[in-house]
Amino acid sequence: MHYHYYELGWLFFIYSLLGWCIGTVVSAIRQKRLVNFGVLNLPLCPLYGFSAIAYSVFLSELKDSPVFLVLGAIVISACMMVLTGLILTRIFHREWWGYERFRIGFHGFISAPLLLYFGAAALFVLWVGNPLLLRLIHLIPKGLGKIILYVLFGFLGIDLLWALAVVLKWRSYINRMSGVTDNMHKMSASFGNVITRPVLRRLERSYPNIETEKILKAKAEERPKQEARFAEGCGFYKQVWLFLIGSFFGDIVETVFCRFSLGSWMSRSSVVYGPFSIVWGFACSLLTAFLYRYRDRNDRFIFLYGTIVGGTYEYVCSVFTEYVFGTVFWNYSKIPFNLGGRINLLYCFFWGIVAVFWVKGAYPFLSYWIEKIPKKIGPALTWILIVLMSGDILISAMALGRYSQRQHGIEAPNVVAEFIDEHFPDERMAKIYPKAKVVR
Repeated sequence: MHYHYYELGWLFFIYSLLGWCIGTVVSAIRQKRLVNFGVLNLPLCPLYGFSAIAYSVFLSELKDSPVFLVLGAIVISACMMVLTGLILTRIFHREWWGYERFRIGFHGFISAPLLLYFGAAALFVLWVGNPLLLRLIHLIPKGLGKIILYVLFGFLGIDLLWALAVVLKWRSYINRMSGVTDNMHKMSASFGNVITRPVLRRLERSYPNIETEKILKAKAEERPKQEARFAEGCGFYKQVWLFLIGSFFGDIVETVFCRFSLGSWMSRSSVVYGPFSIVWGFACSLLTAFLYRYRDRNDRFIFLYGTIVGGTYEYVCSVFTEYVFGTVFWNYSKIPFNLGGRINLLYCFFWGIVAVFWVKGAYPFLSYWIEKIPKKIGPALTWILIVLMSGDILISAMALGRYSQRQHGIEAPNVVAEFIDEHFPDERMAKIYPKAKVVR
């Protein structure tokens, strides 16, 4: 099922509100008092809203396959939880939640019980929530509904800016903090700002388990080690280089595989410039992020983990490219045990094999040589490559979008589209993406 952006906007706010209500009730039960569960001042928890949107867009085709639906929701939710946790920790220098006590998790950002909850939430969203909410949304006159959405997004933007202003103030004082509770009040007093004071007090009440001092001390202890080599550990720079290397070699391997399996050479690149497969690049980064903690576990565990994560990732990529670009790049309908032609059991096992090979063999080797890059030029070189690859991806996305539009007889609406049509005609696009099939 394809949703209109108007419907997705309403679903985002409704589920953000429902998630905030559930989180507030749970926090009130645990802390024996009523607190604002969210980071924002509005009664919204955007993580739940984005999760519901992700379920609706990527997993709608799995409504009749509850097992695959739950597995897909678990992987999507895990990615969103980890990403949100990393961003909040990076910005605030604080841990907003911690699940270290659970055996199955990822650096305290997720836990098995929480992921099972998200799996059940996906069943509710697609089976009960969306059908009911869409009926109610369609009762609202569309003109009035759009105005309400614009107002809500306006308030959300103001609230985000408000929170950002507090964060910027907060970070300027964070190195002086020796304790959470006392210094919160000192910061509020030093700000002398009636706008930031309530936010700081609310965050203190909502997240009493924040461990700022411990994190800062740990980072201070790790800093000398991190300065020893470029991209040490599994941080941002290491992930960028793994993405670039995985994109290049993934394209080469897939090209050779197609040559011997299909009998002809063909482009398997995801971008218009260079032999880079974005799907494989993100896959390498994703497998590393999820399996880095378990790199010392046995091969069977990594194989099973990689099979689930890789299969879900390939399914999401298939839905995303079809939904955004109107293009299907692969179809496994003729292969047994497939799911909507987007994934199949055999290739999911391939993902498991790749995960074992990557974690046990390729990653240690690549990690060693990435850290050999001189520290003085490493960051600058990385950002140059990020800019170049981002430009390549942007141009490729625009070319794919026009390629799909031309198949439906849509004329170029502006100068940019005309430029794309001139430099990336159908003949060139067909050579770059020989297996792409344009769909409505």
